[in-house]
Amino acid sequence: MGETVIPDKLEKVVALLPAYQDHILALGEKPYGVTVEPQFGGSYIPYLADKLQDVEIVGESTNVNLEKILSLDPDLIFVDKFTAEEIYSQLEKIAPTIVLGTENDEDYYNPDFWQQDLLKIAEVYGKVELAKEKIAALEQKVAEVKEKIDKLERKKLAFLRIRQKAVQIYPQTGHPMDSLLYEKLGFAPSALTDKTEHGELSLEVIPQLDADYIFLQVDSSGGPDNLKKITESPLWKELNAVKNNRVFETDFWIYKSWGLIGRDEILQ
Repeated sequence: MGETVIPDKLEKVVALLPAYQDHILALGEKPYGVTVEPQFGGSYIPYLADKLQDVEIVGESTNVNLEKILSLDPDLIFVDKFTAEEIYSQLEKIAPTIVLGTENDEDYYNPDFWQQDLLKIAEVYGKVELAKEKIAALEQKVAEVKEKIDKLERKKLAFLRIRQKAVQIYPQTGHPMDSLLYEKLGFAPSALTDKTEHGELSLEVIPQLDADYIFLQVDSSGGPDNLKKITESPLWKELNAVKNNRVFETDFWIYKSWGLIGRDEILQ
């Protein structure tokens, strides 16, 4: 938000969004302080947890602990534009602060914009070429997985989020995860998968799902109980994906899809 002088040594970098933690780790570096997400019990985001051992926790991404950041005496802070709107002036007093993300609507809804944040972080570390190589390697892997999916005779997909009292279905676009599955990998949308909007499914409309594959993201709070109720229903048991044993429970791909490490795990 203006000019920022980046220190020569970057030993204590604070990353206030999970995606930025992924970017830093993908470049072979390690953040010094990170935020956590409340749904994971106030600990590291699970898919990066083994790489973040002993990293300082500075609150949640929606509730940053400024006093904790100050106590770390960081060299640099990476923050997203939404958080920056609230606390940039305070962060800037603690350490040089770089705001990532975009205010441009077209870029905001561009499912590949995460690469721009990665390249900006890589520029700070002097590792732009490494970042470009890793992006190219990931795109090659995407192409290889797409080739396998293209060979499927039936490839209609429904991605459901099982919450405590609701079943949501992810759309085809609007998020890097959705775009990866439907646009880049070539899964076909199920009959109830909207182009742009999340939907909520009642048990009565489940038979209309018409999916060859179902991916399930189950919320830790209340999700397992709701899933048990749903899967015991005769309506659920009659689905093609269920009868053909093509229902797969995933972890929180919605977080993983913003970075190299996470996207690679989704592809695996």
